[in-house]
Amino acid sequence: MDWDKLRIFHAVADAGSLTHAGDTLHLSQSAVSRQIRALEESLNTTLFHRHARGLILTEQGELLFDATRSITKRLDAASARIRDSKEEVFGELRVTTTIGFGSLWLAPRLSVLYDSFPDLNIDLMLDERVLDLPMREADVAIRMKEPSQADLVRKKLMSVRMQLFASRGYAERHTLPTTMEDMQDHRLICQNTKSEQVSAGATLVRELLSYDMPNLLTVNNYFGCLQAVHHNLGIGVLPDYVAIDDPALVRVLPDVESTEVPVFLAYPSELRASKRISAFRDFVVSEINLQRKKAQAA
Repeated sequence: MDWDKLRIFHAVADAGSLTHAGDTLHLSQSAVSRQIRALEESLNTTLFHRHARGLILTEQGELLFDATRSITKRLDAASARIRDSKEEVFGELRVTTTIGFGSLWLAPRLSVLYDSFPDLNIDLMLDERVLDLPMREADVAIRMKEPSQADLVRKKLMSVRMQLFASRGYAERHTLPTTMEDMQDHRLICQNTKSEQVSAGATLVRELLSYDMPNLLTVNNYFGCLQAVHHNLGIGVLPDYVAIDDPALVRVLPDVESTEVPVFLAYPSELRASKRISAFRDFVVSEINLQRKKAQAA
């Protein structure tokens, strides 16, 4: 099969539109349409169902799209390895992590990385969903458990616990609880146990809710929980690392916390020699060490 036709087919299948694919490929709609027709003729099959709202892949089209998607990812991986054979740290690095860790810990520190490597472009993908690193859905991941996917380099970064915090403003206006029974006099801010989160956090929330909290605010991520705590809405369940950097937070009920949650950095073994990966890994490890020293000094 002609690779140019396959490349155009992949763009059309990905966009679901001849026009949008043409814009991406810098080709006219008619030129894209001719290439698709030629490919269908060479395969003696129909690849798309055409209707007023766009294009839908046929069963044969889905099979071909799976193949071109796999080829494209492998080409992207090869391209990344070729670029990373140079000494310079530049280009795009796709980083995936959870919404909480990415928004509360990682994003505020990225200026340090950019100061050292101004030509590095970070694509930060915050999602509770575990992306497939070997299939190059991302280049590097920071996750709240050890990755189970094969062919990955793994490094444990630290451990996290979920704890209870209030803002200093809230503490000045309210008598903070000294027992779990006292929590019934306060609004609990936490993630809903049905939302995607680490099991240790959900377990702690279930334990807290067993005390029949009359006032409750649930949010589907820790960033929202932190904002609610900052605005004095109650006492929140938050990861312990936020308090180290945030003097506006006060620990509540120090004996109440989740079990340890391991934090791992992982990336495909084929990117082991990547300068971008090395730069990012060293940056994260350095920032964790700085935070650890800050916590010990407090």
